[in-house]
Amino acid sequence: MFLENTVDRASGQGWIEVIAGSMFSGKTEELIRRLKRARFAKQKVEIFKPRIEVRYSVDEVVSHDDNSIHSTPVDSAANIILLANEVEVVGIDEAQFFDNGLVDICNQLAYSGIRVIVAGLDMDYRGAPFGPMPQLMAIAEYVTKVHAICVRCGTLAHYTHRLSEDDKLIVLGETDIYEPLCRSCFSKANPKK
Repeated sequence: MFLENTVDRASGQGWIEVIAGSMFSGKTEELIRRLKRARFAKQKVEIFKPRIEVRYSVDEVVSHDDNSIHSTPVDSAANIILLANEVEVVGIDEAQFFDNGLVDICNQLAYSGIRVIVAGLDMDYRGAPFGPMPQLMAIAEYVTKVHAICVRCGTLAHYTHRLSEDDKLIVLGETDIYEPLCRSCFSKANPKK
């Protein structure tokens, strides 16, 4: 699994943890769990999310199960490095919505001795790698891939299927617009792919 010990910033022993998967797989729930454990251990924690993510709250990271933790909304990945002062743990939700600069930011934080925990969709609604997530998974010391349950057949789901015809890459929504599907059901729902 991953280590949850106290980070020794003086030794520069930070690292990157990535939590990836489809919508409704528990990514944010796991991120919140890890961040609350760090706070319980009296570590200084700062949480960031993209400013466009306002489905549940403007200034909180909220899971589909209604768990939440206060966060700082930012316009770009560059803002994270400016705001992550004197912290031991940085949490980042909805990483797929950030620019590719997030990879360098996470590396800088880890090299400065900070534990960085990132959660995000690994694939977009077309089944393609999403934003900086592939690079983050490549550089992370720990990667946790979480799965939802396919709403059509009940097996493990790792695809996010968009129910609407909208072809924009980013469309915020919930079960009214998205559903988790397994590979087989995703293939049937998207015969052109």
